[in-house]
Amino acid sequence: MDHFLYRDGVLFAEDVPVSEIAAAVGTPFYCYSTATLERHFRLFDEALAPLPHLVCFAMKSNSNQAILKTLAAKGAGMDVVSGGEYARAVAVGVPGERIVFSGVGKTVSEMRAALAGGIRQFNVESEPEMEVLNAVAVSMGLRAPVAIRINPDVDARTHAKIATGKSENKFGIPISRARAVYAQAAALPGLEVVGIDVHIGSQLTELEPFELAYRKVADLTEALRADGHEIRRLDLGGGLGIPYTRSNEAPPLPSDYGDLIKRTVGHLGCEVEIEPGRLISGNAGIMVSAVIYVKRGEGRDFLILDGAMNDLVRPSMYDAHHDIVPVVEPEPGVEPAHFDIVGPVCETGDTFARQRAMPPLAPGDLVAFRSAGAYGAVMSSEYNTRPLIPEVLVKGDHFAVIRPRPTFDEIIARDNIPEWLL
Repeated sequence: MDHFLYRDGVLFAEDVPVSEIAAAVGTPFYCYSTATLERHFRLFDEALAPLPHLVCFAMKSNSNQAILKTLAAKGAGMDVVSGGEYARAVAVGVPGERIVFSGVGKTVSEMRAALAGGIRQFNVESEPEMEVLNAVAVSMGLRAPVAIRINPDVDARTHAKIATGKSENKFGIPISRARAVYAQAAALPGLEVVGIDVHIGSQLTELEPFELAYRKVADLTEALRADGHEIRRLDLGGGLGIPYTRSNEAPPLPSDYGDLIKRTVGHLGCEVEIEPGRLISGNAGIMVSAVIYVKRGEGRDFLILDGAMNDLVRPSMYDAHHDIVPVVEPEPGVEPAHFDIVGPVCETGDTFARQRAMPPLAPGDLVAFRSAGAYGAVMSSEYNTRPLIPEVLVKGDHFAVIRPRPTFDEIIARDNIPEWLL
């Protein structure tokens, strides 16, 4: 469920007409719903009760500070994968004990910053990382809390570029070597082993891969405890998918996912962490764009929008589907036509949809890309010197710009001309 609905034929974001926001900030822009963000977080939080748990928002899906502050106010922790994300989480007041640091390539400077500022745990991905983190912690007179990320060799049955739990993926330590690696970690004076971490991929639309992975984690927990390790925390990752189309079968509900967690690891007495991103922020956002031209071609027609692949790269990068709807609902009985929906960038890859059925549209008409709140703005760029587009947050009948559109002068001023060219 989201809070982007038609009222009297006009698309609203909560209680604000989308066309009103477009008139104020211009197009294209991202728009997020506070009510949807809060509802999706609450569903996960309730799904894990009464287990001791922490729901950490995967910031890589949407790291705008207003989004983070909205979720943190409801009790969310944060899952960060870079020093910059850690700094963003701290900047909005998230305490270190609610921040988990993931990622395969943590640097010494990132480790130092997190240790100095406070961290719930590092999810360690490799033995070399483990050795470096130990050295950094010892040099600071600290012990770094760690969960070792285990690769369970489970096929997540998702897009190859977002699968992370198979043996050929770059993530984690093979589960066959887990006991030996935990023994190495326990012997390092700068590390405190607190748990196990696993994450098998993103946009999973069925529960069986999770069950296979979590049962392996449960068995490993028993084995590690038998080896003398205190495993008190299980980080089970994120990855539960969202419905990108209104017609396809919906992925499992957070409540079903929570029941699975209780069934597979609930008996272990561990605190459970999960790190949803897409399911919290994905359907909480739309991207709004305007039609520039309707182009008639040979064999196909085109809707050319002012939004482009640099604003929303998922269709170009993943062949991802987004429902695209007119902001003004068509009259009943209007016959749709089929269009390729494209942007203005000089690349064939700047295509959002091919032969998509759409109502008649004209230059200046607005369309909304649904399910654009995750991996939209965070993956955008200024390719073709196209300014990053505004982000807007709606709460009830109010809206605010939470990231403005830069001017061309601001973009150009970031370049430095060396003195020999002056």
